[in-house]
Amino acid sequence: MRMHTYGGLDVYIAGGPDREGGGNGPLVILLHGFGAPGDDLVALWRMLRVPDDVRFMFPVAPLPLDQGPFDGRAWWMLDLEQIARGVERDIDTVPDGLAAARERVLAMLDDLDRNEGLPRDRVFLGGFSQGAMLACDTALRSPHAFAGLIILSGSIIARPEWEARWPARKGLPVFQSHGTDDPILPHDVAIQLKDSLLAHGLPVTWHEFRGGHEIPFPVLEQLGLFLINTCGPP
Repeated sequence: MRMHTYGGLDVYIAGGPDREGGGNGPLVILLHGFGAPGDDLVALWRMLRVPDDVRFMFPVAPLPLDQGPFDGRAWWMLDLEQIARGVERDIDTVPDGLAAARERVLAMLDDLDRNEGLPRDRVFLGGFSQGAMLACDTALRSPHAFAGLIILSGSIIARPEWEARWPARKGLPVFQSHGTDDPILPHDVAIQLKDSLLAHGLPVTWHEFRGGHEIPFPVLEQLGLFLINTCGPP
């Protein structure tokens, strides 16, 4: 594994024949969640059963946190006082900082493409929690083609904007997982997201599990199969 900076974002790079992101195989880019240290998803590349040519990139969010139990990184800031009071999240509102976070990811993709070239029909963009929502928003606005979208315990944000843009991504394969007992991002909103994707012509591989805000091993098993089935053999 190695680390590099693209578009101002530090990125952990792994997989491929040399295990440091070499080769020209399919590329999986996963964005971590709010409050994570930036490298918490990196271990997944060793846990997913995929061909050896598959490469992985794990960008580190740009914003440092020092807010109580959260001392990691964030793509955009959340109102922790509202969360502590149990205020229901408004899925129609565009979060402050979303556009800036999206531009950082798009800049990373542009820089990566200029320097190493993106296998345009074999790039999977996804993430966990806040990272999954940013991946959705980026996929809806990016000029880059993606082979698939990976939504791990994600949810809906900026719903009117998303609803207007999903039809332009008709046919994009999606892998989505969510815990039935998720206390942070409700399961019923994840179902709404799945139904919206299907209604707009995006095929969804849905994996529901008994659990909370997490990525259990059965999800990794199903995600590995999704990657193999979508990008094909090496």
